[in-house]
Amino acid sequence: MFYVYILLSLKDQRFHVGSTKDLKRRFSEHQSGAVESTRHRRPLYLLGYEAYQRLDEAVVRERYLKSSDARKEFRVRFAKSLCEFNA
Repeated sequence: MFYVYILLSLKDQRFHVGSTKDLKRRFSEHQSGAVESTRHRRPLYLLGYEAYQRLDEAVVRERYLKSSDARKEFRVRFAKSLCEFNA
């Protein structure tokens, strides 16, 4: 399985989208500061993820989720979760 995930930075209320084959390991890397792109934005919250059988499908979805249109959708889709964090 391949996973596309959405993280919320509790420090700056910004999103991070990524993909991985091992979601638990990758989230742990983000939380520990091992990932350069999110090291300065910790702590992070896993808002959601999607699973795909094929890598190419996951890559297409990750690209879309990194677009500005998708980021606007995050605010609607995850409204209740974002309210919990005042994001």
